[in-house]
Amino acid sequence: MERWRIIKAFLLGPLLEASIPKPGNVNRYRDFPDLTFYHFLFGNAAFVDILHETTKIGRLIKNGTYRLNEAGIGELIKRSVQNSKAYQDSNPNFGVITLEIPLVMALSMSKHIYEAREAVMRLIDESTVRDTMEFYHAIRIANPKGVRSGVKYDVYSENVFEELFRDRVNLKKLAEMSCEREIIFCEWLNGYELSYKTFLRLKEILHDRILEDGVVEVFLELLSRVPDTLIIRKAGKEEAKLVQKKAEDALNGIITLKELDQFLREKGDLRNPGSLADIMAISLSLLILDGYRLTLTPRP
Repeated sequence: MERWRIIKAFLLGPLLEASIPKPGNVNRYRDFPDLTFYHFLFGNAAFVDILHETTKIGRLIKNGTYRLNEAGIGELIKRSVQNSKAYQDSNPNFGVITLEIPLVMALSMSKHIYEAREAVMRLIDESTVRDTMEFYHAIRIANPKGVRSGVKYDVYSENVFEELFRDRVNLKKLAEMSCEREIIFCEWLNGYELSYKTFLRLKEILHDRILEDGVVEVFLELLSRVPDTLIIRKAGKEEAKLVQKKAEDALNGIITLKELDQFLREKGDLRNPGSLADIMAISLSLLILDGYRLTLTPRP
């Protein structure tokens, strides 16, 4: 696929996700005390140069100049996080970066959007221990909320890098151990199944919805069906289940969108559905890459 089409799509997708007023998330109307809409604008635009480099490496792998295990995914994620941090002082987009880098590279290796699903799994399969080490450095820089301590391969452990090297933990092994705790790792393993399903649902619904209305509706569907792993890590499984139930109530008209948004913000950011927001950002990027064109009225 053409390099700049991919870069433009994966720059715009996360910016759209951050702009549209989805319940419980930062958007152009609502902020959290420590995270604002502007953090997303600065953070997501800050690593466009790394996206460009990622597409170049994808092309080099495609033409045989690089091997899959030379992709350097971990380092690219780390440098993207460093760039994001250099432009603002919060962590608005670690999940988006972690999803974008492997998929952008896979798309650059592929002829069409759907072929990239298999390519991204091959990239994760062939990743190296160094990728995991660099990825751990990226986590330390981003310092996301809800990262557990005292677990095997604890990110902040003094000896973790020796442990990763000793046990030859590449990104696939890390994802297999971490999928239950973070949906992003499941996406690495299953070829971005949820992101692609969400993209196809967006494509379907936006035939008779304007962009904002369609995105909010699909996000409610997502929120009602899939437990958000960020909520689980910060607030527990019962809170995540309650969020699912409230989202279903909003879909069925039992509560209003405003009431759902108020509920999600009652406890600060504990009920912020950040993992599913990351999925939506990738899905919007795929939608744009697929040729979505903005209109002010629904298509006939």
